[in-house]
Amino acid sequence: MIDANRGIITGESLVGGIAVKGNGSDFKAWNPALNAHIEPSFHTADADQIDQACRLAGTAFDTFRATTDQERAAFLDTVAEQIVAIGDDLIERAMAETGLPRVRLEGERGRTVNQLKLFADLLREGSYRDVRIDSALPERAPPRPDLRYRLIGVGPVAVFGASNFPLAFSVAGGDTASAFAAGCPVVLKAHPAHPGTSELVARAVVKAVELCGLPAGVFALLTGVGNAIGQTLVAHPEIQAVGFTGSRFGGMALMAVAAARPQPIPVYAEMSSINPLFLLPGALKARGADIAQQFAGSLTMGVGQFCTNPGLVLGIAGPDFDAFAHAAAAALGGVAAGTMLTAGIAGAYQQGVAALAGQQGVKTLALGAHAEGKGGAALFVTSADAFLVEKALHGEVFGPVSLLVACRDVEEMRRVTDHLEGQLTATLQLEEDDYDAAATLLPALERKVGRILANGFPTGVEVSTAMVHGGPFPATADGRSTSVGTGAILRFLRPVCYQNLPQRLLPDALRDGNPLGIWRRRDGVLGKE
Repeated sequence: MIDANRGIITGESLVGGIAVKGNGSDFKAWNPALNAHIEPSFHTADADQIDQACRLAGTAFDTFRATTDQERAAFLDTVAEQIVAIGDDLIERAMAETGLPRVRLEGERGRTVNQLKLFADLLREGSYRDVRIDSALPERAPPRPDLRYRLIGVGPVAVFGASNFPLAFSVAGGDTASAFAAGCPVVLKAHPAHPGTSELVARAVVKAVELCGLPAGVFALLTGVGNAIGQTLVAHPEIQAVGFTGSRFGGMALMAVAAARPQPIPVYAEMSSINPLFLLPGALKARGADIAQQFAGSLTMGVGQFCTNPGLVLGIAGPDFDAFAHAAAAALGGVAAGTMLTAGIAGAYQQGVAALAGQQGVKTLALGAHAEGKGGAALFVTSADAFLVEKALHGEVFGPVSLLVACRDVEEMRRVTDHLEGQLTATLQLEEDDYDAAATLLPALERKVGRILANGFPTGVEVSTAMVHGGPFPATADGRSTSVGTGAILRFLRPVCYQNLPQRLLPDALRDGNPLGIWRRRDGVLGKE
């Protein structure tokens, strides 16, 4: 079986607990900092291996979902322990494949471990079950039957690793952790930008599956390039849901495959967001220069390769807004071009910046020099009138670029907000004398975004019970869901109602006497009985 702790990378997929060499195209990882390939070669999984991984997941599902909350919690903790046990080999490989600095990746490893433990804690606490019991009322006319409700896992889940988070949104990231917590096996499509990092973590997961005595089909890693693997995976009849973080084009393609199946399935795709930042008049006057410095830091963090990057800034035209624009441009001018995650991302960013610079009605405030594989920060400004007319200004450019929009007043800010697509976040920079203006904006923001911040910046997503990392389309495919926080488990659960079943046949959580000691709602009253 797999030994997770030796830094082994063979370039193979992991199916049924063993390494398998696919018959698809071979490829190598790319070091974006050195512009060089990295050994070893990786082998693209073929159709037979995809089918085997999915069928094993389907076979493992009933056994896995029948495990107790305590057993699945122990499994999540074991995955976390095995990831830590890889040691520095994991960080060094991730640095080589992404160009990201050590401190960022060590922090991301900590986040990955913490979110696994967060779901383990959720399982031990038990509130996610949402158990409801309506006792029989035989004397009522008509009589009410005994009705008992709980949530169960939906089935095997296909998860796609993200390019910009090689650990926290990848093999053992939030999608995988929440699916495991729900009792759902995972078939993971590794991102080709960091295949070695993915294999190291996948071996840790496989080792945890073995140590916890779970069926080998609970987890599989599929490695490869091209769209065929993902499309074949999503189309497989054993797959019952999809977790995806990536481009709008990629997410829409998977949604189309999922919708065209004989049995359509949900795709929880995080795709596109420009995360508007609102500079309200009181805040702009009181601390515009400080906000500009912090904004520049947020925009260029990680070379702007965050889904919560503040790519749009709205303020009221005038001297204070002009001063902010000047200060932000000056701050960005001092930031050197940074290495981007892949050559493809860098190329798309450079094209996006050039397109913005060429738009009629758009003025360039800062334009950092680009280099091969690198992106320089850019800042542009336009009017609300131009923004409302030109839809091309509404799209995401993935990288350290932002567009300032000068509005006449708060009402025009509201009109611009009404014309925005769905977003992950919106940020209000405000003082107490801005509260009325903020109250005017809030109803529109609640319709448009998943998370509303005050006097902060959207980069940096806390992993916690109350976090929402989602939003109306196209921020996510389903704005009712979140991919971060304990609410993420709900994506991979569905309700089942049991009517008049004998006690012996009921799941433990639904039996009288509350044998698990969990919170339950009986006849409208929440308690532990």
